[in-house]
Amino acid sequence: MSEQFTTREIMIAAAAREIYDGEVVFVGMRLPLVAFAVAKKLHAPTAVGIFENGVLRDRSAAHPIVTMSDPPNLSEAVACTGLMEVMSLLQRGRVDLGFIGGAEIDRFGNLNTTSTQGVRLPGSGGAADIASFARRTVIIMMHEQRRFQERVSYCTSPGYGEGIGWRKAAGLPGGGPSAVVTSLGVFGFAESGEMQLRSLHPGVTISEVRANTGWGLCLAPIVSETLAPSEAELTLIRQFDTLG
Repeated sequence: MSEQFTTREIMIAAAAREIYDGEVVFVGMRLPLVAFAVAKKLHAPTAVGIFENGVLRDRSAAHPIVTMSDPPNLSEAVACTGLMEVMSLLQRGRVDLGFIGGAEIDRFGNLNTTSTQGVRLPGSGGAADIASFARRTVIIMMHEQRRFQERVSYCTSPGYGEGIGWRKAAGLPGGGPSAVVTSLGVFGFAESGEMQLRSLHPGVTISEVRANTGWGLCLAPIVSETLAPSEAELTLIRQFDTLG
């Protein structure tokens, strides 16, 4: 039995479990930085991380990383290139998994980081490229009704568009989202392309998820409880996430 953990820690643990050994992972910022470090140490030692600033690394950083350009992420990297080089890996189909997030998400996994309710947001960065070209994506975000909308007000990063078959019709070679890790649970996707609740974090109820979701909640055939972070996961999360 693991000790007490925070919502942030169970989200990191759940995200780390989505990384498989041997994969090339477009890591991203914040929680995915820690999730990648945890996965490398525990179950995916040969996974390779690539970062939007051009860094590629095949080993864990020796010290905690807060941003992708921190010196520990540069030290002993396979290569320190540039934005165009790592984006070309996406376009060539070399990225297995990409982590992304957004201000809004809809039932088909489309993300908005551009504009909502007249407020200009930071924009895509590399998220549209990751969503379009990675073999699969994992989305990480807080679970609030204002963020989980029936339809995003602007589609910055495509999920399954309007449903199954949309990505192919749009000419997108990547596979689309495979999981959404939220502060309340973990979602997968049905054959229709719609998000479906796969697991609830300990202490969270389906009613709570429904109340914070802006559409009729779809449930997987079996909705389990998200595995609490193990002692090994917690130790590593706290080692790499020193600022919390």
